[in-house]
Amino acid sequence: MTRVCVVGSLNMDLVIKAPRLPARGETVTGGEFATFRGGKGANQAVAAARLGAHVAMVGCVGDDLFGRQLLDGLREEGIDIRGVHTDRGAPSGVALITVDPTGHNTIVVAPGANRRVTTADIEAAQGVLAESDVLLMQLEVPVDAVLHAARFAREQGRRVILDPAPAGPLPPELYEHVSLINPNEGEAQRLTGIPVDDDAGVRSAAEALLARGCSAVVIKLGEKGAFVAWGTVREMVEGIRVQAVDTTAAGDAFAGALAVALAEGRDTVAAARFANLVGALSVTRMGAQPSMPTRDEVAARARG
Repeated sequence: MTRVCVVGSLNMDLVIKAPRLPARGETVTGGEFATFRGGKGANQAVAAARLGAHVAMVGCVGDDLFGRQLLDGLREEGIDIRGVHTDRGAPSGVALITVDPTGHNTIVVAPGANRRVTTADIEAAQGVLAESDVLLMQLEVPVDAVLHAARFAREQGRRVILDPAPAGPLPPELYEHVSLINPNEGEAQRLTGIPVDDDAGVRSAAEALLARGCSAVVIKLGEKGAFVAWGTVREMVEGIRVQAVDTTAAGDAFAGALAVALAEGRDTVAAARFANLVGALSVTRMGAQPSMPTRDEVAARARG
């Protein structure tokens, strides 16, 4: 069975539907409120598990109700949570999310216990990392833990995927350990300083990331698809049009699918096509983890 290890965040998402996203200083009366299990790391772990991978999660929650609910959710998905520790000194992470009628959103995250993930946690999870085909990470946990995990995984000959969100300055060494980096347009621009507002900008940003040492780059372009740069390949993968309900965690669905497809032996372009389909299906439902499609649902959509 394909094995994926996810090092990353776990959050409880507090979601409000609103007629529109508020402007600065404005109060908007919203409608339906719901809580969903989330966090980029946990979302990606659930995405990979529903696509048939054996998934292990490494992270941290608080000793509180949200933490227990987040762990229960991973257990229900069959995810190995031995690498998730409970910290009594910090609350579990929380995300405040507003969603407008078109499915677009604004998100503010209070990281809480996610900031407590350390290199010691990575050391404790080395057995899980060594057993996995792919290591999948984001940047909602401290970057020193991310770098430590990437370094160890590459030493073990494992593939490392980095979803650089939220984007910020990264240690140069980290790029050298990354098999594939998977930013969206805004993240690619923040990482490289190159405006990513047209095809030439997308290509230039991808080249800059390759030059830093990444083996492959897949830039997510929302409904437009994704741009793949790998070896001598430079290819645009077309997007899939759907009626969006909630775009929360679409990028996480994409990243989880990308990890599974690459672990199964697909090349980068084929993996991006598969991830595009999974990401598109996810935006047709509300919530983060609840929106992740199963392998059967993906196969049914692929058949048309």
